[in-house]
Amino acid sequence: MNDTQAALSYTSYLSLDEVLNAQHPRSDEHDELLFIVIHQVYELWFKQVLHEALYLQEQLEAGNTAHATRTLRRILTIFKVVVAQIDVLETMTPSQFTSFRARLDASSGFQSAQFRVLEAVLGRRDERVFAHYPEGGDQRAQISDAMSRPSLFDSFTTYLAVKGYDVPTGRDVTKPLEPSPALQEVLLRVYRDDTGPSVVAEHLVDLDEGMQEWRYRHVKMVERTIGDKTGTGGSSGAHYLRTTLFSPMFPDLWAVRSRL
Repeated sequence: MNDTQAALSYTSYLSLDEVLNAQHPRSDEHDELLFIVIHQVYELWFKQVLHEALYLQEQLEAGNTAHATRTLRRILTIFKVVVAQIDVLETMTPSQFTSFRARLDASSGFQSAQFRVLEAVLGRRDERVFAHYPEGGDQRAQISDAMSRPSLFDSFTTYLAVKGYDVPTGRDVTKPLEPSPALQEVLLRVYRDDTGPSVVAEHLVDLDEGMQEWRYRHVKMVERTIGDKTGTGGSSGAHYLRTTLFSPMFPDLWAVRSRL
């Protein structure tokens, strides 16, 4: 080691100087710092979930049940933390948020490119999300790229094929997931076999439920904070968020439950 090279420390390893100086409130209001920190932490967790989801897809497509299961459990635990953070944000009253809301200008949570990429990884295919991202921009390209790749559920069906199940093929991965009676017959066999693939399937149901829980808690937080006001950045706020509720990401895994 070069004697002139600074020794690695906790602060340098975690880049704490950069992290702890990345909050720039635009008002003197006490609560704006909390708003910024919470959303920065969300983005860090989204980054981690995307990192885990890519690894999960690799493990599924390789037929690795143990590693896929452990990774799904990690993602599920992160989702619980993300949902729990809403409790902290809800300590802010509507008047406290209003005190600095105007300073947000056109910024909005709808512009979180990482969350849009995560939705795409989980199977969402909706070009309306591009409204917040200019053509030619890096964020738009990242979302578009995610929409063009196999989703997590596509990787799961590949996993089932590796495990010897006769999975229907030929799905256009750039299209939204639609219920498939043929695939549901395969899933019934998976559940009746009651082996590793059924455990993975149940964890995917947990993930779907966790995403729906996040959406529900998010919309209720918005409703209690700004009611039905227009969201920052001109979004429709709670009205739009309500339209996302109770829409499963993996419809086939829910459809088979009435036949189990």
